Amino acid sequence: MIITTTPSIEGKTITAYHGIVFGEVVLGMNVFKDMFSGLRDFFGGRSGTYEKGLADARHQCLAELEQRAAKLGANAVVGIDVDYEVLGETNGMLMVTASGTAVTIS
Repeated sequence: MIITTTPSIEGKTITAYHGIVFGEVVLGMNVFKDMFSGLRDFFGGRSGTYEKGLADARHQCLAELEQRAAKLGANAVVGIDVDYEVLGETNGMLMVTASGTAVTIS
């Protein structure tokens, strides 16, 4: 399945629109990750733990979006938008959402 942020796919024709599809993932970041990222922030550098968490959440979110599009009979999703949000009283949750239009292309 082709998934793209663009509104069309070069060389392909959209033959049917199936509606908007979404993917949502909410992950908890544990206390140890928070502690080590705090040290990393203090001393400088990148936080590999958080980067991996973001990448994993994004992949899960897009996989969910793809599955929902396939259930509608689509073979592509166009106009994808991915958003990140920190949730919870102590900002201990990460929410990743993606939306796009499920389409059939030929």
